[in-house]
Amino acid sequence: MVPVSQELDPQRTDAHRIDDAFLRGPAIYNEEALCEVTGATSAQVNSYWQALGLPVTDRSAVIFTNDDAHALKSILALAEAEQFDHRTLTSLIRSVGHTADRLALWQAEALVEHLAHNFDLDDVQARREMLRKLPDIIPVLEEQVLHAWRRQFAALAGRWSVEFSGERPEHTRGGGVLPLPRAVGFADIVSFTSQTATMRSSELSNFVSNFEASARDVITRAGGRVVKTIGDAVLYIADDVYTGAHVALGLAQAGQSTDDADADVPPVRVSLVWGRVLSRFGDVFGPSVNLAARLTDVADPGEVLVDPHTAALLAGDHRFALTGKEERDMQGVGAVAPVRVQWAYSPQGR
Repeated sequence: MVPVSQELDPQRTDAHRIDDAFLRGPAIYNEEALCEVTGATSAQVNSYWQALGLPVTDRSAVIFTNDDAHALKSILALAEAEQFDHRTLTSLIRSVGHTADRLALWQAEALVEHLAHNFDLDDVQARREMLRKLPDIIPVLEEQVLHAWRRQFAALAGRWSVEFSGERPEHTRGGGVLPLPRAVGFADIVSFTSQTATMRSSELSNFVSNFEASARDVITRAGGRVVKTIGDAVLYIADDVYTGAHVALGLAQAGQSTDDADADVPPVRVSLVWGRVLSRFGDVFGPSVNLAARLTDVADPGEVLVDPHTAALLAGDHRFALTGKEERDMQGVGAVAPVRVQWAYSPQGR
């Protein structure tokens, strides 16, 4: 017999059904009980939960499952074995929480958009239908997340094993030098505000998502990696300056292309700078990143701009044509004479 409370509240029934599918077991611990079974302190429980983006609002509330207890106990054991300090431990947990939060929202909205578009549902109906379908979809999405994470970590480890297999030069040691030499750049949509001002929400969503997906494809094909997308711009990175140039020119070309494969890349302004960066929190920082942002601001539509240092590195490669431009005063950077990069001949003939 179904409890009366559930008969009167179908939303509660749906919530329990979704919890069962996601959490793989009932909530059986409050904060005190979780501390007992894991050996964690109250401060550690709260720090862990908040780093995941899920703060404990009521210490007496029974909200923790066996999986929660196992996850907390495992990460604390690893922290002890590897002698993580609080900052390192929190950063590792926060990386998972932040990524999972964005990933869940991204995937949920993709499913809602699919249901609304293909089954002629309004937004509310599509969200309700998505919730109904979630228990059947979750196992596959979970499998894909773990598989992708393993592949990405393997790729990262492979790159590092090659790059750092030898002794690091003396000048890279010490706290005053950023550790990673990388090509970084931005691709910024031309006239984004005017292009999107009259769009409906669904049109804006499609425009942005299509740009992000297509830009990622172009960057990946050329051998680069996406650091992040920022609405109307994408920040990319490459391990060498020549790959970075291929990425930059590929993005500029895609923005002017009528080829179906690149049709969703609007006209863009592109920059490329070679320099040392600091990689933290899934992002990159450093003067070269700031300079790349400023170069994008002054680039013309469809143009790739580099700084003089990056231009000098590309000058010896016959594939690239370099054209100096007038010196510009750039905010936060100072006077820079940008250099335009183009293919020396048709990309089809490379």
